[in-house]
Amino acid sequence: MDQRSNGLFAFRKVWRGTGRAARWFDLGMDRLTTLLQQRMDSVNGRFSSRLRSKRLTVVLGRWLGMTFAVCFLTGLFSNLLQNPPGWMFFPTRPVWLYAATQGIHVTTGIASIPLLAAKLWSVFPELLRWPPLKSVVHGLERASIALFVSASLVEVTIGLLNTFQWYPWPFSFKDVHYWLGWVIIGSLALHIAVKLPLIRAHWSRQSDAAAEAAPERETVPAAMAPATGPGWSRRGFLAAITASTGVVVLTTAGQSFPWLAGLNLFAPRRMDTGPQAVPINRTAAQAGVEGAALAPDWVLTVSSGSVQKTLTLAQLAALPQYSYGLPIACVEGWSQGAQWRGVRIRDLMAMVGAPADAGLQISSMEKGGVYGRSFMPAAYSQDDQTLLALELNGAPLDLDHGYPARIIAPGRPGVLQTKWVHKVEVI
Repeated sequence: MDQRSNGLFAFRKVWRGTGRAARWFDLGMDRLTTLLQQRMDSVNGRFSSRLRSKRLTVVLGRWLGMTFAVCFLTGLFSNLLQNPPGWMFFPTRPVWLYAATQGIHVTTGIASIPLLAAKLWSVFPELLRWPPLKSVVHGLERASIALFVSASLVEVTIGLLNTFQWYPWPFSFKDVHYWLGWVIIGSLALHIAVKLPLIRAHWSRQSDAAAEAAPERETVPAAMAPATGPGWSRRGFLAAITASTGVVVLTTAGQSFPWLAGLNLFAPRRMDTGPQAVPINRTAAQAGVEGAALAPDWVLTVSSGSVQKTLTLAQLAALPQYSYGLPIACVEGWSQGAQWRGVRIRDLMAMVGAPADAGLQISSMEKGGVYGRSFMPAAYSQDDQTLLALELNGAPLDLDHGYPARIIAPGRPGVLQTKWVHKVEVI
């Protein structure tokens, strides 16, 4: 083996000198690099597969890139709704917009799991090539891959566990999930920029055939040699990955999309279940509000500056009531359409002389929760269909759905549809 031609001495001469020590150092580096090369070749051979190719890797990368891009954009939209900057525009139509975007977010996140596994399998031999770093560009490529892979594995794992509301970690899921999304997109963009010539060469069957036929092409590991002989074809492998991804989507997306509800086998939420045929995330007992919510002296306080009104449940029920079909859509991906009836928020604002462009702070009787308070921009508070809901599906609110009163607004994340409301303040 010509070790010099194979780059085995990329890290050898870190110490230049003369005498016996230098010769012993060179000899030791020779043996170490040879041993590492042999071990890498041995492992590579054990994990070799005739199905691997650069074309396969590019195709899988294209699919994975699309799912990550859609997942990132829909997740960014959700985060902006929950943490709005000053320039944020709040779309309230169609009323199912957030239910659709968050359902797509979680569904594409789940779909990315088998695609990510297939992508990592396809490039595994590249991780065994020696030397590990051959140039600055190669080092940049390796760094982007390491960052992308590690961030992606953590992101899809905690995202999946979030759909089950299981948080076996000490950090904030929301913050880590959000910033990991930026890390993934950034490292993916860097990786694409570095590998763009290879991606172009193997993007289509025609370009791939031309690249394979080129007289001077980069030597690839045996594990990625062109497929020959009987067995699975790469087209068959891609079909299997497509089918497995489709099965994962079809058996979980029913928590988000009604037309797939009958196929929902593995998602943690099912439509038309729970109190009043609507699922819940947090019960009144978990929120610690049972006593306060059922207290006979409960009143709603509505205030704007020095003007303040208190309304009992009977007084709220005596006000003009409106009924709308609106979905409740949660960040975990599930959604459920329901019929809500109650008082328009803008009518409550008018009672205390609040300006039409004012925002609101909604306070729950829940004291310790992250969403015990929520901010409602004017785009929602002035919408005809934004209600202080008193009824759900033709009956008074169940205690777990926010009795005696809760917020329901079109196109808004479920975590901001505050339950067990007792105060509305114009700010």
